[in-house]
Amino acid sequence: MREGLITREALDKALQEQKTTGMRVGYNLVKLGFINEVDLTRMLARQFRMPAVDLSNFEVDTRIAKLIPAELAQRHLVLPLKREGRTLTVAMADPSDLGVIDDLKFITRYDIFPVIAGEYTLRHAVEKHYGDPADDALQSLLADINDEEDGDVEVVEDKDEELSASALAAAIDDAPVVKLINGILTDAVRRGASDIHFECYEHEMRVRYRIDGALLEVMKPPMKLKAALISRFKIMASLNIAERRVPQDGRIKLKIGKKVIDYRVSTLPTLFGEKVVLRILDKGNLTLDLEKFGIEPRAERDLMEAVMNPYGMVLVTGPTGSGKTTTLYSALSKVNTVDVNIMTAEDPVEYNLYGINQVLVRNEIGLTFAAALKAFLRQDPNIIMIGEIRDLETGGIAIKAALTGHLVMSTLHTNSAPETVTRLLDMGLEPFNVASALNLVLAQRLVRRVCNQCRVRVEWTEDDYRAAKLQPDMTLRDLRYTEEAIENMKRGAIKEAAPLVAGFNLDTTVKEIPLFKGRGCDACNGTGLKGRQGLYEVMAMTPRLRKLILQNVGAVEIREAAISDGMLTLRMDGLLKVMKGITTLEQVIRETTA
Repeated sequence: MREGLITREALDKALQEQKTTGMRVGYNLVKLGFINEVDLTRMLARQFRMPAVDLSNFEVDTRIAKLIPAELAQRHLVLPLKREGRTLTVAMADPSDLGVIDDLKFITRYDIFPVIAGEYTLRHAVEKHYGDPADDALQSLLADINDEEDGDVEVVEDKDEELSASALAAAIDDAPVVKLINGILTDAVRRGASDIHFECYEHEMRVRYRIDGALLEVMKPPMKLKAALISRFKIMASLNIAERRVPQDGRIKLKIGKKVIDYRVSTLPTLFGEKVVLRILDKGNLTLDLEKFGIEPRAERDLMEAVMNPYGMVLVTGPTGSGKTTTLYSALSKVNTVDVNIMTAEDPVEYNLYGINQVLVRNEIGLTFAAALKAFLRQDPNIIMIGEIRDLETGGIAIKAALTGHLVMSTLHTNSAPETVTRLLDMGLEPFNVASALNLVLAQRLVRRVCNQCRVRVEWTEDDYRAAKLQPDMTLRDLRYTEEAIENMKRGAIKEAAPLVAGFNLDTTVKEIPLFKGRGCDACNGTGLKGRQGLYEVMAMTPRLRKLILQNVGAVEIREAAISDGMLTLRMDGLLKVMKGITTLEQVIRETTA
């Protein structure tokens, strides 16, 4: 009224409307025709001292709109307009709400630049771009499926599947929830996800994909679909839909066009409903060429020499999800010939490999790793792979097999290759057996790669030196690299890093090492990271190492001797990947220890 844009009578009517609809006064003034929204927005811009935008003349990019979840946009009436670098411009009806701005900054991981928009136009714009969050997500997924050449989705039923489960699945085959689930399962494969998480909370449920090791929220289905979604998954995985009190495990096999995708399903009772996690096992994405994962030439040569031995033991160690199984499959593929009998015991069997006899471990019926290993020795094997050495019994049988003319491959959960040796000794295995049987131990990690589309060079900071426990004037010689490692690093450097490292030698200092990061773009969802890269610590057994094991020394002494013999530690291999421009220093520091 102070601006002279409305009358007292108009304000009273708008206030009366507010009591009925709950909408703000400004929205009602525009709706009732008492004021032009452009004039109202200009007045508010002067009041808040912020820029204003006329959304009626602004076209919002759909990809930008997806940066803010639909539920959040509708609840707080906000709309992302454009992104420049790390700054996201967001239209708001109430830019004075700092709490909303903080929420947006946390969820999007961008700096928020608020601008004022008329509430009437903004509300319609939000409805246009978001509507019902579940419906929008479903339509988007179905559109993606229809764009694919092999968009047909078909449940592949195992021959021994119970009829009741099949009948129940057929009974709800026409339900809308089936389309939503098929859309999500197909979309996750298309986007290269390794896992899908369905999570139930008190007032909402959400769906997240794990892509390149990081979880990304993709949608929030309406709560009314919760029971139907979970029941549908159980039917597809042949689980007991009436049992909601205990965890269950199953498998789903989908035929998507010409591809057959396996999903490992796990349900878990939580406070507000069952959580369902699906591990995607896409054989089409299984890469058995370790060189493509970034293993250094010498490390790969040592691994292949150990695998080609007719007997002995090869161990792979690392945390869950670090690619141990892929490494073992890659090694087995090198020796999988018609004249070799290969037996594996796995829990679970992640990929079916032709020419390899794979056994699924089932502890509930007594088919443990140790029991399978005993049976294997009566099956005339050449090569045995055990999913994991968990106890003294399994370790003892594996050592015996390795010493009696079989090549044994397995995994352990330790932090480094030298610690694997001490772990075996701590289990109770004799040092002379371990020293005689071991051919090689490989420790590995996965780090995220710098996005190719938005990669830029950055300078070292004091925080970088402190976090990496390095000094600027330390040389590569001080870090115990070999000339061979430096030369291999040069050959594998990306084109941006190649001219920077071309003249590197053992006297090159840490401050000369180039660092690269991603600015954030559409290709990497604004993270600056896309894809993953392996880090490998390969400790081949040498006479000196066997002697140290016989002396029952600690992991520190074994590590020092292995480095002297040319082994690259995980941190050393990670820094080589940093020099090549493949990954960031932060990723290496997060996944390895100095």
